[in-house]
Amino acid sequence: MNALRRLIDPYLLMLIGTVVLAALVPARGAEAEVAEGAAKAAIALLFFLYGARLSPGAIWAGLSHWRLQGMVLACTFLMFPLLGLAVFWGAGPWLAEDLRVGLLYLCLLPSTVQSSIAFTAIARGNVPAALCAASVSNLAGVVITPLLVMLLLPVGGVGVSLSSIESIALQILAPFVAGQAARPLIGAWLMRHGRLTSMVDRGSILLVVYSAFSAGVVSGAWTRLSHLDLGLVVVLDGLILAVALGFTTLASRRLGFSREDEIAIVFCGSKKSMASGLPMAAILFVGQSVSLIVIPMLFHQIQLFVCAVLARRYARSADAPVR
Repeated sequence: MNALRRLIDPYLLMLIGTVVLAALVPARGAEAEVAEGAAKAAIALLFFLYGARLSPGAIWAGLSHWRLQGMVLACTFLMFPLLGLAVFWGAGPWLAEDLRVGLLYLCLLPSTVQSSIAFTAIARGNVPAALCAASVSNLAGVVITPLLVMLLLPVGGVGVSLSSIESIALQILAPFVAGQAARPLIGAWLMRHGRLTSMVDRGSILLVVYSAFSAGVVSGAWTRLSHLDLGLVVVLDGLILAVALGFTTLASRRLGFSREDEIAIVFCGSKKSMASGLPMAAILFVGQSVSLIVIPMLFHQIQLFVCAVLARRYARSADAPVR
């Protein structure tokens, strides 16, 4: 049984099971609102728990680690856009323009928040730095992503919404601040019960995956293109992720980052946020085929599957005895 568990990651099976559940029993109507609300509540709870667990000194250390923060921002808003341009022009002969625009748009998005932090925690990486890097990436992305879209893609109607900044603050920063305020009361208890935070880490990702896949199934977005086009999008998504993971790993090692910092850079610098990308797309691509443009966001599910395995591998290497 232990050998089987080493070969098959149980959490990966849960992710696959969640996708199958969304395909067979997608949340519709009021159920979809409940699923989305549950995902948001789980994310808020996750940040509350991290706020309660992390000391102010650890938070300041994460923010002041300017090399790591700069590395993540450079990967997110420089390396990825260059990679997206290469894919956009390289896939021209084989892929429809809307899908190529979607692939480039994917590369202009900020990093994920909840999964970056969750996988960094599972892999025993620098969680405070990951928390800061993912949060800063999302806040900066509200402005940088529309600017990059205006610069690199011929679309109109681009605007920066203050409500998006407010929603990020309410969902991420407010629970974190509340957790910091509650830290003197519950911080020590949470440190003794680390499994609770781990369950919220993983549970929030499963809820986000179910909600996102349900929305795609209900809207019919996954059925509006040929199997060949869908397969090519999946292959290109996988190629983009492989290059991003390889670049962040190699660059962090060449630049002399510690193992913990490397993990934070890999998981924050190689991800793209569906939660930010979907609402932004509705604003930025007015009058265009948004349903096709957002299909390359299958990258989000691919990155969850791959990073779940990678995070467990990092964790096992940390637990391995030194010979």
